[in-house]
Amino acid sequence: MNNIAIFASGSGSNAENIINHFNGGNLARVVLVLSENKDAFVFERARKLSVFTVLFSLEELKSGNVLSILKQYNVDFIVLAGFLKLFPQSIIEEFPQKIVNIHPALLPKYGGRGMYGDKVHKAVVDAGEKESGITIHYVNNNYDEGGIVFQAKCPVFPSDKPEDLAQRVHQLEYEHFPKVIEKLLIKS
Repeated sequence: MNNIAIFASGSGSNAENIINHFNGGNLARVVLVLSENKDAFVFERARKLSVFTVLFSLEELKSGNVLSILKQYNVDFIVLAGFLKLFPQSIIEEFPQKIVNIHPALLPKYGGRGMYGDKVHKAVVDAGEKESGITIHYVNNNYDEGGIVFQAKCPVFPSDKPEDLAQRVHQLEYEHFPKVIEKLLIKS
């Protein structure tokens, strides 16, 4: 059984979807949800699904305290699902090719520091792109630059507002993110 930790900074809909995907199975389970944001709704979602939660400071993330917690819970795989901070090198080195992130665009376009959520969708719509989608990638010590694991596309229509595109992208996230994590765990 693989133990998964999910890091999230916001609402946690992807985290909830992943927790539900693995509940009751024998491949993996989410044992921990962590956030640096005390107001993140992901805490409420995780508690309702009986997953232990941890609120940490950025200093604790950098100092090794969070790494100690991951070891304490025998974490095998880490998922970033709307986590907006740069991940520390110490954790990346401890979990080589075992940390993935999801980005709401087709990287390498519309990635990097400050490009998340509605900001990405607005940039895609404003640029007049014909398609967007999701990218699941390994995490390294630069925003959105780790090796690409998977991409799925959706159309961008001329009449789209950022929120229209966001709905289609969210559907791709919910459909593909848990399945891609599952495939990576089976391979490892």
